[in-house]
Amino acid sequence: MLPDTPLLLAFVGASLVLAITPGPAVVYIVARTLAQGRACGLASVLGVALGNLSNALGAALGLAALFAVSSAAFTAVKWAGAAYLVYLGIRMWRTASPVADATPQALAQPLRRVFRDGFMVALLNPKTTLFFAAFLPQFMDAHGNPLMQTVALGGVFVGIACCTDVIYVLTASLVAPRLRRAAWGGRWGNRIAGTSFIGLGVLTAMGTRPAR
Repeated sequence: MLPDTPLLLAFVGASLVLAITPGPAVVYIVARTLAQGRACGLASVLGVALGNLSNALGAALGLAALFAVSSAAFTAVKWAGAAYLVYLGIRMWRTASPVADATPQALAQPLRRVFRDGFMVALLNPKTTLFFAAFLPQFMDAHGNPLMQTVALGGVFVGIACCTDVIYVLTASLVAPRLRRAAWGGRWGNRIAGTSFIGLGVLTAMGTRPAR
């Protein structure tokens, strides 16, 4: 299921570099943490991890091949993801607290909902499935079971990304108290997070299907 040790170490190193590079998922997770606290940030990490693992499984089952040949399928999933991000952003803007001393606990949503939102944000990103389809085969044995190898390598990558995302959450949770003492008070958190989500939605909508 996993490659030999030298190739596995190369995979872990490449995965670590990719995981620590800030992308849409990192922006989403950090924004959640700054706005709503460490618990919501960690719930987002778990949701994103499960969504990414589902994308790895989707790549193994052939979704990546479908996206590569069907513009309609790629566009439909892309726009669904963009719309969901914009919806989250608008929802956070509408719930921005006017209370100056609001805390993340006061602004926090149920962890189940935060987990679900993170899962949907990751799942509705077709580029993640295409990424797995392009990246993972470089470390697979042509004579092995492709489904099992894809799931195993995808699990390793998601585990590495989950660890780096937790570091982002812990760092953001240390910075958040200082920001809450700024003049913006409690209102800044949800509005910055909401703006981030809307921006990510717009960028997702503007994305194009990678060339074959």
